Amino acid sequence: MKLYDLSQPWSVNTPPWPTYPMPKVYFCKRIGEHKVNGQVIETSNHCGTHLDGPMHFVSHGGDIASIPLETLYGPGVIVDLSHMGDYDIIKPKDIEDRVEVREGDILIWNTGYHRYAWTMPEADEVRYFYKHPGPDNDFVEWALSKKLRWIGVDCGSADHPMNTILAKVRPDLAKECEEKHGKPIEEIFGKDGYQLMHIKLFPHNLIHAENLGGDIDKLLNRRITIGCFPWKFVGGESCICRIVAFDENA
Repeated sequence: MKLYDLSQPWSVNTPPWPTYPMPKVYFCKRIGEHKVNGQVIETSNHCGTHLDGPMHFVSHGGDIASIPLETLYGPGVIVDLSHMGDYDIIKPKDIEDRVEVREGDILIWNTGYHRYAWTMPEADEVRYFYKHPGPDNDFVEWALSKKLRWIGVDCGSADHPMNTILAKVRPDLAKECEEKHGKPIEEIFGKDGYQLMHIKLFPHNLIHAENLGGDIDKLLNRRITIGCFPWKFVGGESCICRIVAFDENA
């Protein structure tokens, strides 16, 4: 069996989702004084490769510890959407033209925007977080009809960035998006479409992992077994995690 790591490296330099605090890492013990090295980490759960739990957007939603292993691990597909560009809209057809998605699958998409992540030669934090493609309501309805286990994305959010608070954080980029599509953002996503990948999917326990990367380019349009491994975090709304693909035919 060959293993593929779909996680991005994590460090004190990893930028969190914009508006969240930066991570802190420091030594609380050093070998010279204590004969052992020990570190303390302060971070939001939305920094680097992480899984958003139901509780993140649903007050009565389950925590990370309550997600069954059978949900986190199973069959899935990794679809290549790297032909898409800044502010593009992901439709169900973009997925189904490239891979067969079966009921109960894990779905991961590769927009190619992981190449702009903080550890990459083309690192571009603005483009990574604010300009990547994202879905509209058509995709949400399709995802629910497929009863997906979870969704993984190689960019800052499973939502279109201009359908989140980032449109207000960077109104100049929101205007760029509107100019590309020729209409206001409210018309692109609908009046009730704000942050729909979170608000409309999480009540159905259809959650997602964000900031994937690693070996993802090696698995384009492939059916493969996938696992997401967060802490068994009681009371956790979300959690930093490791995501691995298992090629049993290697």
